[in-house]
Amino acid sequence: MSHVRYIDKTHDYYLELGYETPYRWAHFEDAPFSPLKKPLADSRLALISTSEIAIRTWADQRTPLEKGEVSNVYSMPSDTPVADFYSHSLSFDKHATTLDDVNAFFPIARLHELAAKGRVGEIAPNAFGVYNAYSQRKTREADAPEVLRRCREDDVDVVLMTPV
Repeated sequence: MSHVRYIDKTHDYYLELGYETPYRWAHFEDAPFSPLKKPLADSRLALISTSEIAIRTWADQRTPLEKGEVSNVYSMPSDTPVADFYSHSLSFDKHATTLDDVNAFFPIARLHELAAKGRVGEIAPNAFGVYNAYSQRKTREADAPEVLRRCREDDVDVVLMTPV
């Protein structure tokens, strides 16, 4: 198999846990996306990830959630050396992938390369992490508005979202 069938795996997982109805994936008749207002080469891009990304040099080596911070959303300087980023997430298919290559799930180095080549105008000063809440309502009503607020604060034009 060349790819992971996450929808099928999630369906089977919930049935194995004893739920009578399978997981219902979010569905929207109208996607809340809009066309770019300027060329990508002139845009400020932010990276958003659900990979539970953390920075090794954070003083106490704990993620914001582990420190008891209330928000599901957190910020990290996007100019952090890629070797300092890591994830100890347990929310991924350990048989189909690995977290060894940070750029596979948090491609910040690749984005900086694209900016250096002029393909992207610039990388926003912050990248954003969003913890997996497994709640479509919480994602829609709390997490998404907070990410949008932070993106607007950083004058972001476009985002790249990477799930894990």
